[in-house]
Amino acid sequence: MKELALLFLKLGTIGFGGPAAHIAMMEDEVVRRRKWMSADHFLDLLGATNLIPGPNSTEMAIHIGYQRGGWKGLFVAGASFILPAVTITLLLARLYVLYGSLPHLQPFLSGIHPAIIAVILTAVFRLGRSVSRKPVPAVLGVMVVVLNMVGIDEILLLLVSGLLGLMWSYRHKLLQGTASLLMIPSFLNFQSSGTPAVEPIATLAGLGWFFLKIGSMLYGSGYVLVAFLQGGLVDTRHWLTQSQLFDAIAIGQFTPGPVLSTATFIGYLVRGLPGAAIATFGIFLPSFIFVLLSSPFIPRLRKSPLASGFLDGVNAASVGLMLAVTIKLALMALSGWGPWVILLVASALVLRWNINAAWIVLGSAILGWLFHVLTP
Repeated sequence: MKELALLFLKLGTIGFGGPAAHIAMMEDEVVRRRKWMSADHFLDLLGATNLIPGPNSTEMAIHIGYQRGGWKGLFVAGASFILPAVTITLLLARLYVLYGSLPHLQPFLSGIHPAIIAVILTAVFRLGRSVSRKPVPAVLGVMVVVLNMVGIDEILLLLVSGLLGLMWSYRHKLLQGTASLLMIPSFLNFQSSGTPAVEPIATLAGLGWFFLKIGSMLYGSGYVLVAFLQGGLVDTRHWLTQSQLFDAIAIGQFTPGPVLSTATFIGYLVRGLPGAAIATFGIFLPSFIFVLLSSPFIPRLRKSPLASGFLDGVNAASVGLMLAVTIKLALMALSGWGPWVILLVASALVLRWNINAAWIVLGSAILGWLFHVLTP
């Protein structure tokens, strides 16, 4: 339990860059350094995580904790990964309420972003070698990269890739009714379209229920969270102003750990410390429940020829989505010669000398600040 707690406290503290970066760091620590599981089993967990609602990297931490230490490990790993982000976000929320602005962290972030891209690319390279052993998953992975880059929804790509992998495994047999069953989860991605009742005064119960629903329905990219918050908190309930929402999203982007710690910031703005606590509890609770229910079935899924083909397709799509995210991040972050230098140095350190991601992130943040100070 102590080893799990220390590992995920560290990952929650240095985990800048969103879910893809967090998963890359977990792969480095759990598969390569500690050898707690094989790359194939890690991919199975990642594929299963992508098919249940909630924040992917948090659920991966919970899955790993369950595999390592049973139900106690599940709660220790998940809580340890969430705690640093929630604590940092809560402190920033307090400063925001007191001073009405955010600390200026852009020089450090300009160094962290290219380092995160290097870490994700390394994980894509390592996990991609497992996927590319079979020709069909390799082709699916490439297709997912292209389709996601042109805007196709992530959960749809995962489900279709799983279906294609399943159909390839049983290509000589007729699979009746499979498509309709597999597409059921995708409807959850659109359940937020209804208009909730107007609540001009935020109650703790209303705040908790709102974030509990988000945690239970949030599929795909973390950017989907923005649509929930815009529609539910700004347009309908008017609990936040547009400016406050932008600031809350910014906090979630440049603090380490899960992006859904944005809920902590919003809860504090709306109802102070009790609001922060109940919003955080509401948005993360479903992840623990979903993983606890699904984790025991993952080994059985891999042993089943039917489910194995589906998982192969989902795993290929997961790696493809990580690569697509990396490309999108690179297009946004790599402007000017400084970030390119940091990217090349960080990539060399990770690939050639296998330097721990914690030192890569810290060193790159310092380099980013130095480039900011020295560049006229």
